[in-house]
Amino acid sequence: MSLPLESFIPVKRTLMGPGPSDVNPKILNALARTTIGHLDPMFVSLMDEVKQLLQYAFQTKNELTMPISAPGSAGMEAAFANLIEPGDKVIVCQNGVFGGRMFENVVRCQGIPVLIKDKWGEQTDPEKLRDALIANPDTRIVAFVHAETSTGVRNDAELLCSIAKQHGCLTIVDAVTSLAGCELRVDDWNIDAIYSGTQKCLSCVPGLSPVSFSDAAVEKIKQRKQSVQSWFLDMDLVMGYWGKGTKRAYHHTAPVNSIYALHESLIILAQEGLEKAWQRHYENHCLLRDGLESLGLEFAVDESYRLPQLNMVNIPVGIDDAEIRSRLLNEFNLEIGAGLGELAGKVWRIGLMGYGSNKENIAYCLDSFSKVLNR
Repeated sequence: MSLPLESFIPVKRTLMGPGPSDVNPKILNALARTTIGHLDPMFVSLMDEVKQLLQYAFQTKNELTMPISAPGSAGMEAAFANLIEPGDKVIVCQNGVFGGRMFENVVRCQGIPVLIKDKWGEQTDPEKLRDALIANPDTRIVAFVHAETSTGVRNDAELLCSIAKQHGCLTIVDAVTSLAGCELRVDDWNIDAIYSGTQKCLSCVPGLSPVSFSDAAVEKIKQRKQSVQSWFLDMDLVMGYWGKGTKRAYHHTAPVNSIYALHESLIILAQEGLEKAWQRHYENHCLLRDGLESLGLEFAVDESYRLPQLNMVNIPVGIDDAEIRSRLLNEFNLEIGAGLGELAGKVWRIGLMGYGSNKENIAYCLDSFSKVLNR
């Protein structure tokens, strides 16, 4: 067997799918900086800055705020594995693929799941949550997705958290696609555990999962009767490394260069300003919306709860989903997303995330779509 001996040089794509998004060149440059030890005092100082910048991005003062050294799915597991003990009742709101993954995590943590289902493409109904909490007064946790990546729907996180708190519940929120792309206020909305990913609106490389836990969540972890089932994701252990002070307990070898990249992405976010970033995503969504509608394409999600950073449009009758996406990729080096689950073959998901949310990408996307559809 002959081995490949040439370096891999990827073709430059324009990434306008559900993630990863286009990475800012400044962030790519940060990856190439000299690697130092993960316990080097210089790196420890950088960790403190990353934590402070993540607190700004999440809009929280939570002490337990950090990036987990693995993608967003690990952030999800960290939230569920640390907060759920066997027998804990958890209400899970599902209106897409990722609510289903939350349900699966509850089951694997040996919790008792109560599932609230809403139609894909629509918001979670707050009245269903109220009814479920009344019917299940022993519920400990409410879990839901803020920005459902599979459908382009923004759930009302502030309202859902308020309802959960009225019934004395902790909340777990998926913010993989919402962080830095639309309004998100962890402290003001009383979110107890939240996780995200670096490859969406932060425009960083994939592989890290920013998380944040409230004081109430930390207390729940400390009061556990059983150890967290995952050693790697045990927040008590991880915080020995990401905690305060210059002396850190060795837990794992952090992906040093990826942390450089995350730090750079958070600096870029802070320089722009969080609320300005939210506004930019919305304004660019409006430009894309107008252009797509002028081509005869229709949005699948109501405008009042549509995600500006992930646009879901209906595929016109008679159009071959796979063929159009293949032409866009192979002829224009433009990536868009297919529908997932019950929406497969019915919708396209067009991302406008982070660095990729710009007028040049919008113009290129509309021109490319116009050419392949007219053909």
